[in-house]
Amino acid sequence: MAQAGPGPLLFGQVVIGPPGSGKSSYCQAMREFLGRLGRRAAVVNLDPANEALPGPCALDVAQLVALGDAMAALGLGPNGALLYCMEYLAANADWLRARLRPLQHHYLLFDCPGQVELYTHHPALRQLFAQMGRWGFRLAAVHLVDSHYCTDPAKFISVLCTSLSTMLHVELPHVNVLSKMDLIEQYGKLAFNLDYYTEVLDLSYLVDHLASDPFFRNFRRLNEKLVEVIEDYSLVSFVPLSVQDKQSMRQVVQAVDKANGYCFGEQEQRSLEVLMSAAVGADFQFSSTLAVQEKYVQSQDKTVEEEVMDL
Repeated sequence: MAQAGPGPLLFGQVVIGPPGSGKSSYCQAMREFLGRLGRRAAVVNLDPANEALPGPCALDVAQLVALGDAMAALGLGPNGALLYCMEYLAANADWLRARLRPLQHHYLLFDCPGQVELYTHHPALRQLFAQMGRWGFRLAAVHLVDSHYCTDPAKFISVLCTSLSTMLHVELPHVNVLSKMDLIEQYGKLAFNLDYYTEVLDLSYLVDHLASDPFFRNFRRLNEKLVEVIEDYSLVSFVPLSVQDKQSMRQVVQAVDKANGYCFGEQEQRSLEVLMSAAVGADFQFSSTLAVQEKYVQSQDKTVEEEVMDL
């Protein structure tokens, strides 16, 4: 790792997002991908509710505090107990620092809990990330969002609001990711091209599309104000990801490395070139997804009869 002053700079990702967005699967896939590039990577589980880790874990927060124990000892429900666990971890940050010290030559992937309020207004994880910054960590937040939200304009606006709130609250370099792109065909048609959602283009079209629904027509002014806030900040965009596809994994790695300042070493650059050259001519799932995105587009001028004829 790069040296700065008396000690090393420690690089890593804090992987956040709602439940079911694929955080644990992402961490394991990213660990394997980085390993093939020659980068020593390790997963650190910061989710005390995660009892079934899908792969190797170098450190588990359950060694300090577990969700079930907090619920039993304090008589709390799952949500309250999880907040308590995160507060307890932040208050005992020295425990984490001591156990991260043997991993100082690794690139770390922090698998975080899925409770959204931890990233929108609760201070525990933000304080912990700030403390880690003082230890020499250069972290980037990787915010995973399930790509199926793109198929529902109302849900997508909600996702944009949550992503923006998370970016402002967590106070880390931020990469938003649309996960599970290999499954997007199962979710139904997209109203617009995929790049409309990844680049978060003119959202007025999304409001107009919502207004075609009688239910959402009554909330047009609210939706207009919400998208105005999102566009005024102009911070939210997404990187599409399928963990089975090397090309999309590479794009995420490049975005994260740019965000947290990680610099490729010569050996890793050669490994990256070898890995990607072996994929020339391959039919990647992610590339296939982009190739078929046209059939998700619903032309406003296309009638039902034309669709039947196409079939």
